[in-house]
Amino acid sequence: MTVQTQPSLPPCDYTPPPYEGPSREETLALRQQYLNPGLFLYYGQPIQIVDGHMQYLYEDNGRRYLDAFGGIVTVGVGHAHPHVVEAAHRQMQRVSHTTTIYLNPVIAEYAEHLASKMPGDLKVCYFVNSGSEANDLAMMMARVYTGNFDIVALRNAYHGGSGGTMGLTAHSSWKFNFPHSFGVHHALHPDPYRGRYGHDDPEAGPKYAEDIRETIRYGTSGQVAAFFAESIQGVGGVVVFPDGYLRESYRIVREHGGVTIADEVQAGFGRTGEAFWGFETQGVVPDIVTMAKSIGNGAPLAAVVTTPEIASVVQQRIHFNTFGGNPVSCAIGKAVLEVIEKENLQERCAVLGERLLGGLRPMVDRYESVGEVRGKGLMVGVEMVADSGSKAPSKARCTAVFEKCRELGVLIGKGGLDGNILRITPPMCVHEGDIDFLLEVLDLAFAEADSVAG
Repeated sequence: MTVQTQPSLPPCDYTPPPYEGPSREETLALRQQYLNPGLFLYYGQPIQIVDGHMQYLYEDNGRRYLDAFGGIVTVGVGHAHPHVVEAAHRQMQRVSHTTTIYLNPVIAEYAEHLASKMPGDLKVCYFVNSGSEANDLAMMMARVYTGNFDIVALRNAYHGGSGGTMGLTAHSSWKFNFPHSFGVHHALHPDPYRGRYGHDDPEAGPKYAEDIRETIRYGTSGQVAAFFAESIQGVGGVVVFPDGYLRESYRIVREHGGVTIADEVQAGFGRTGEAFWGFETQGVVPDIVTMAKSIGNGAPLAAVVTTPEIASVVQQRIHFNTFGGNPVSCAIGKAVLEVIEKENLQERCAVLGERLLGGLRPMVDRYESVGEVRGKGLMVGVEMVADSGSKAPSKARCTAVFEKCRELGVLIGKGGLDGNILRITPPMCVHEGDIDFLLEVLDLAFAEADSVAG
C-alpha cells in the first residue's frame, strides 16, 4: 500500500512578528458578544488570521497558509505588497480625507490611469467604496439616461447586498424577505454544464441570449433601461458564459432601448489572463462598467466607469459620496495598477491559470466527486457532485474538500446556490510552486471526498 506524503508549502523568507493580541477563543467571545450574529465564519474550527505577506496568510500561532481565495477575490497583487503599503503610508502622511468638493491631484491622476485601461469611450470615472454602491449607482445612471425602468439581470447572479443590488442578485440565500427587485427581471442562466445548451453546442451563446428577448417581450413594456451581468459569475460558482453570449445579449438589449452594464467586481484587473477585463474575453464593449474588490487590493474602493454622455446624467441632481475618491484609497488604487503593469500580473495569470486548470482537468475523470473544472486564468471553479451521471450537487463533498484543504495549508472559497462549488482565486502574485502545492492538496482532498456520501 502506497502512503501519500503530506504536501509542503513552498519556502518563504518572510517571518511574521510575534503575535501578542487576544487568543482565538477571546476574539471569538468578543465577536459573539459585540458583532452582528449574521456575520458567518468559515470552517468548523474558525482560524484567526493576523498577518499576511503576498500570497500567504498567517494564523496567530504562526502557521502559514497559501491564500487561494484572495480575501474573496479581493487581494489581487498580494497581501501587504510593499509598493501599495508605501503609497498608502505616503498619502496618509499628507492628507487622508478631503472629499471631492476640493481639488486633489490623487483622484484626478488615478482616474486618468484607470481610464487608460478601458476600451472605447469608457473614460469617465465615479469612485465609491464597494461593489454594491457601484452597482446601485450604475442602475440609477442607466434608468435616468434611457428614461426606462426595467432591468434584465441573470439567474444565479450576485451583484451585492444593498436593497437595490439585492434585487439584481438571483440567489434566494442572499435575498431577505422585504420589498426589493422593483423592475428587475431575471433571464435564463447561461450555464453550459447544467443548462439546456451544453459545451458541445457551438450556438449555445446566442441560444441562451434569446431568453433575454423573451424576458423583455413578456415581462416589460418592450423597452428596458439595462442588461446587468457579471462577465464571469463569481458567487454563483465561476460560471463562464458560452462564446457569443454577451455579444448577442448586448445586441438584443440595445435594440430595446437599454444600455449594457458589465459587473467586473471579480473578473477584472487581469485575473482572467486573456484580457484586463472579463468582458473583453467575450469580444464586447459595454456602456457602463462597475468594479471593486481587486481595484484596491483590500482597501475600500470601487468605481463606475462609463461614457461622457451617460456620465452627464448625474448632473441633473446633486449626487455625492463622502468617502468615494478618498485620497488614500485612490493612492492605493493607482499603486495597484502600477504593480499589475510592472510585475506583468495579467500575463502571469495566463501562464499560472493554465498550469492550474491543466492540472485540475484530469481530476474530472479521476474522481467521482469532481463534476466540472472551469474558469479563466486565476479565476477557477470546481463543481462537486454526487456522481458525474446525475450531476447532483454535493454540498457535503464540497465541505469535505474545503475543510481538508485548510487542514493541509490551503484556504479556498465556496459558492453556488447549492453550496457545492469550490472557488479558487489566489492573489495574482502566486508562483509555480504554489500552484503545484495547491494541485497536490486538491488531489488528496478530492480522493478523500470520494468516500463522503454524495
